[in-house]
Amino acid sequence: MTLADTGAAPVICVVGARPNYMKVAPIIRACAALSPPIRTLLVHTGQHYDAAMKDRLFADLDLPAPEVNLAVGPGSHAVQTAEVMKRFEPVLDEHGARAVLVVGDVNSTLACALVAAKRHVPVIHVESGLRSNDRRMPEELNRLLTDQLADVLYTTERSAHDNLAREGIAAERAVFVGNVMIDSLRASLPRAVPAAELLAAVGIDPARIAGGYGVVTLHRPSNVDQPQTLGPILDALCRVSRRLPLVFALHPRTRNSLERFALLDRLDAPGFLILPPQGYLEMLGLMSGARMVLTDSGGIQEETTALGVPCLTIRENTERPITVEQGTNTVVGVDPQAIADAAEGILAGGGKAGRVPEFWDGRSAERIAAHLHAWLAARDGDPPATEAR
Repeated sequence: MTLADTGAAPVICVVGARPNYMKVAPIIRACAALSPPIRTLLVHTGQHYDAAMKDRLFADLDLPAPEVNLAVGPGSHAVQTAEVMKRFEPVLDEHGARAVLVVGDVNSTLACALVAAKRHVPVIHVESGLRSNDRRMPEELNRLLTDQLADVLYTTERSAHDNLAREGIAAERAVFVGNVMIDSLRASLPRAVPAAELLAAVGIDPARIAGGYGVVTLHRPSNVDQPQTLGPILDALCRVSRRLPLVFALHPRTRNSLERFALLDRLDAPGFLILPPQGYLEMLGLMSGARMVLTDSGGIQEETTALGVPCLTIRENTERPITVEQGTNTVVGVDPQAIADAAEGILAGGGKAGRVPEFWDGRSAERIAAHLHAWLAARDGDPPATEAR
């Protein structure tokens, strides 16, 4: 008899990359707040791992350290996915699992979902149904396949249900709960580090942003791995920086590309304020005080919508259309003229005001925990839970 057979097995929560932590942290807290609680086990695959940032990220999110670290590390998509699968299966053998909960769209998400499904362990997917409709993106394939494997699919926006229906997924498997990433944002915002304080701490005169500033993040391979794409994007950012100082939190992948393509010196212009990768509270402080954010990050599209800050997405598409339809996001592509023109439009007119979408209210994790407990109880024959007081 396994742990799963005794009912003592946990719901295994998987994280593989930094944005996953923002989604899992409130879910673990909400599961623990039920009476009786849902027991969870946090597994870090090590797909993305920054030892210098680890402890700070846990503290920022009030998240316990992972009980299991698979330490997979970098590699090609195939190698990374295979290594996660090889190392995750023994975790199921050792700990058992009532279910495996995965979030987002990284390689670890698909790998652990596939292992669980083959072992007949229920798969719970948080952030289901988002689609860019661009299968050149590895994340799109991860999303599509994970949703096909999942037993319960929690969605952040109602349009996701249309995507799932088109793909033949039964409506009763999908549950609209809202955006759990916004739970972390709302809980953490009072502790966000103000931009001026952050710059002063790294030796940059805060007076340089006294008249306002923008924030830049770039990391997607499609934007930074080829000089013919990265160079023109930098040209556009240089044009914007002459009108508005740009705080650029430089991702390691982007820095490596800039060095490899001999483009790093372009960031020596006076309008750039270059920072190393920042912690969660630091990025919240930067974004919340910015006049605009220029990014290729999916999560930042959501965070800027929740913060009411205009966002320019430097990609040809987005899997988060609600941030464009209701929020503050504009997809501008990678053409340098289009990027510069859109930024100029924000400076001239203030940018999109937008509104906070439905159920982006800081209580999505509570809805997930309540539904998951009822679903597991019905499956296992347990009594229903109540929220702990």
